[in-house]
Amino acid sequence: MSNKLRIVVGSDVAGLQYKNQLRADFEADERVSAVIDVGVQVDESTAYPHVAFAAARLVATGHADRALLVCGTGLGMAISANKVSGVRAVTAHDSYSVERSVMSNDAQVLCFGQRVVGVELARRLAREWLNYEFDVTSNSANKVDVIRLYEARVEEAHDSEALLGSELITASPVADLQSQSAI
Repeated sequence: MSNKLRIVVGSDVAGLQYKNQLRADFEADERVSAVIDVGVQVDESTAYPHVAFAAARLVATGHADRALLVCGTGLGMAISANKVSGVRAVTAHDSYSVERSVMSNDAQVLCFGQRVVGVELARRLAREWLNYEFDVTSNSANKVDVIRLYEARVEEAHDSEALLGSELITASPVADLQSQSAI
């Protein structure tokens, strides 16, 4: 990895213990140049979507390279972070999925469930995650470009009526996207 990473960490109360441990691990890791903690803190009660949106916006705007989010299952954080344009968030609790989330999907946000995975495994997976870098020349790059293309087209639609009347709804949406990208 050529550059040190700027990592955002965040959690709701269900993921606070792991978030704090992972933040400390990142702060001690030479591959990380900065750790930005978007909450929650002890005695705070913020719903996970707010934390996920804040972290994902930092990634989407280029203020951070990646984010690691923790809630009870990791699912709500991933769903919420994926609502931010340009962000690809996954929940992964095993080495292979963590690897492929970056290598195949260029995911910038990794989510864990504190109620699902043990802390030592979460720490190990987070360390491994720092090693992976998406290869823009890989076979997966075209597939990620399809996601980006779709997202850009959706952003052009200003409201749901425009979206329903747009070219996104066609007789063969898969063929339409395939013809516009080099799959």
